[in-house]
Amino acid sequence: MRVIFNEEMKAVADDLDRMAQDVRKAINEAGEALLKTDVEAAQAVIDGDVEIDALESSVIDQCVKLLAKQTPVATDLRIVVSTLRLASTFERMGDLARHIAETARRSYPESPLPDNAKELFAQMQEFLDETADNVVAMLADRDAKIADRVIRNDDKLDNLHHKTFELALGENWNGNNQQLIDVVLLGRFMERIGDHAVSAARRVVFITSGFDPSKEPSRDEDGAVE
Repeated sequence: MRVIFNEEMKAVADDLDRMAQDVRKAINEAGEALLKTDVEAAQAVIDGDVEIDALESSVIDQCVKLLAKQTPVATDLRIVVSTLRLASTFERMGDLARHIAETARRSYPESPLPDNAKELFAQMQEFLDETADNVVAMLADRDAKIADRVIRNDDKLDNLHHKTFELALGENWNGNNQQLIDVVLLGRFMERIGDHAVSAARRVVFITSGFDPSKEPSRDEDGAVE
């Protein structure tokens, strides 16, 4: 029975790794679409979200079968339940990347960002690209040190997000009304990707150690905004 469980859990882990890689690609391409007004990159993100959703469904189905057939206990149960939560988190990250891509596609051939917002969003995107790399690495190796780095670095993105409000409300705003709406929404989408990355990192820490870092003073890892 143990051999069967390990084999089936390995198949689930492989699907979860693919989800993380697909989400990283979606985040990267959504950034390309936004910052370079690349409508092909935007469409690739939108089309690719179907695959992320399919992988989530596959992971959920496999985990439910494991729970029903193998009745895992202790550490095994922690891994299965955490895997379910991770799949949901990655699906949300993919959705948020799709929202960014849809915004870029809608405004094409114009940018949804005024010129004086592009540098700030480039910094946010650079942070998200690095975070996406860390998420893939921490998941592949179940690396709690990388996960801890993702958790601790989140304040940097929060600070950048606050600056989007300062920009939108500042006297030097030079965009139109639609760009004002887009800047606020895009900033929120990007900030939420970071929040979900933190949620995933906490899950990896929990898998490896049994310690739940979400019990530390911090934001709710399952905030309601998609």
